[in-house]
Amino acid sequence: MITRDVRDAIARALAETGLDPAADPGLRPGGAPGRYSSSVAFGLAKAERRDPDEIAATLAVALTAQPWIARATATGTGYLTIAVTEETLAAQLTEADPARVARSDALRGATVAAPVADPLAAATWEEARKALAAELTARLAAAAGATVTSPADPERAVAAPTGNRVSRAGEAVAAATGGEAPGTGGDCRDRSAEDNESAEDNGEVTAAVAFAGADAVRFALARAVPGRRVRLDPAKIARHVLDNPAYAVRYAHARAASGVRWAVALAAGGQAGPLRLAADPADLVLLDALSWLPERVATAARRGRPDEFARYLEELASLAVAALTTTSNPGSARAPGTDKLALARAAQAGLAAGLGLLGVSAPDRL
Repeated sequence: MITRDVRDAIARALAETGLDPAADPGLRPGGAPGRYSSSVAFGLAKAERRDPDEIAATLAVALTAQPWIARATATGTGYLTIAVTEETLAAQLTEADPARVARSDALRGATVAAPVADPLAAATWEEARKALAAELTARLAAAAGATVTSPADPERAVAAPTGNRVSRAGEAVAAATGGEAPGTGGDCRDRSAEDNESAEDNGEVTAAVAFAGADAVRFALARAVPGRRVRLDPAKIARHVLDNPAYAVRYAHARAASGVRWAVALAAGGQAGPLRLAADPADLVLLDALSWLPERVATAARRGRPDEFARYLEELASLAVAALTTTSNPGSARAPGTDKLALARAAQAGLAAGLGLLGVSAPDRL
């Protein structure tokens, strides 16, 4: 993914110019697909006793030598802006391996202890949220190159926590009307002062899993913001509607998988065209969002905020559904060629990787 390559390119440019290659690049969106902004110069300016814009300008010269970077410029305010070529942005269409797309070395050298508690066996929602946040932080950190150790033996490295649970068919049955818009907390809410005074039932987490399924409960807990008392409504998180984030991300993966099946069938019939660069604005926006996957993993792990990564997946899912339901995409009567197959595969891989890191299943059909 591009942000992983941009991070590596900045590290090499720092080394070439005699600066600390381990400095955090401070990547953020640059305002357009394929454009990235870096605040690395600010972090180095104090230690180097130099003007941050001077450092940014020096790095821009080094980065421009990379053939896959179209432009690298100092903004005049200390920031560094990097724009990749269209071919580089489109090259993500070949990124179809969920085991690779979310990984990076951003946290190499860091150590995180693997938690041992089962979040869904917790007595209360708050205990479940804390246990899941610890588990997911370790998962995300491992994907970003950190070493995960055993709490009982800090010297022994272990694999990141696993246990991808799959909801049983038929257990999530609820009304498919009403509800809040995505991102407004439709599946988790702050409790009022009166609610906070009431005790939680010890079996409510187990009951919610039995009703809505482990996938729905894990995703809803993963996106819960720390510091806010949370209580999940099983009826809401079980709904099969796009206003329910616990369903929407898994639906987007299934939609991408459907596009792949349709385009493969089209290619088998000799109707598919050659691979082309993405041209639709929705395609470019989706590719740009996918390029941030490894960086969002690393940032969420570094901050101990898996809820931020879950919400990124919600945004990615929304963009994938938008891009894959137009008349020029797989599943429609006018799909133009294998470029759309590649787009569906890339979206499927990114969503599968993200859901896997949350310990949530990624179904091909819903």
